[in-house]
Amino acid sequence: MKVLVLMSGGVDSTTCLAMMVEKYGKENVEALSMYYGQKHKKELECARKIAKYYDVSYQELDLSLIFTSSDCSLLEHSDKEIPHSSYKEQIDKSGEKPVSTYVPFRNGLFLSCAASIAISKGCELIYYGAHSDDSAGNAYPDCSLAFEHAMNQAIYEGSGHALTIQAPFVKQTKKDVVAEGLRLKVPYEMTWSCYEGGESACGKCGTCIDRKRAFMANGAVDPIPYVE
Repeated sequence: MKVLVLMSGGVDSTTCLAMMVEKYGKENVEALSMYYGQKHKKELECARKIAKYYDVSYQELDLSLIFTSSDCSLLEHSDKEIPHSSYKEQIDKSGEKPVSTYVPFRNGLFLSCAASIAISKGCELIYYGAHSDDSAGNAYPDCSLAFEHAMNQAIYEGSGHALTIQAPFVKQTKKDVVAEGLRLKVPYEMTWSCYEGGESACGKCGTCIDRKRAFMANGAVDPIPYVE
């Protein structure tokens, strides 16, 4: 079986890539990354290095024009500050609305694009790294189990039953993601999660907070440098 993995250069997608290489062999794995107008290019630089490390076929798409009307704080043209607080704290303030770093329907767009490429390349499966911590409280609604089921059904039908998607961690936490990655000896020192683009991770944005907690919960040291 050939599979396509959506790659962001972060912990979750890199763990998915390692899982697929272990299961199907590097020659049967395609990696796909997206530029969507984010404020920094560091995650794409990491994705390229990780794809090279695992010696898998790699491709990038530029989808930035689609998000030009969005004021999401992750985007380069937005003047919003990236919140330096946990997702729970942000949700408590917003009343369970998506957080300001939610890029509108990003995973839906990514999966749709990936489906076209996967079909063209003869892949039967798309893997992506959504997990339950991201969907909790509706922070990122396109990371939920309901979303995964709906998109899988749409892609399965739209591909003539030739293609399915899987989010192996959609019912699990980031702690579980890191646990699996440690088992697979994922080179987490090559990954980037922070919403800021500095030399070191800020340690204060929602994704940095989640990442640090996940490593601590596994009794492991996060190998990337932090400002703190």
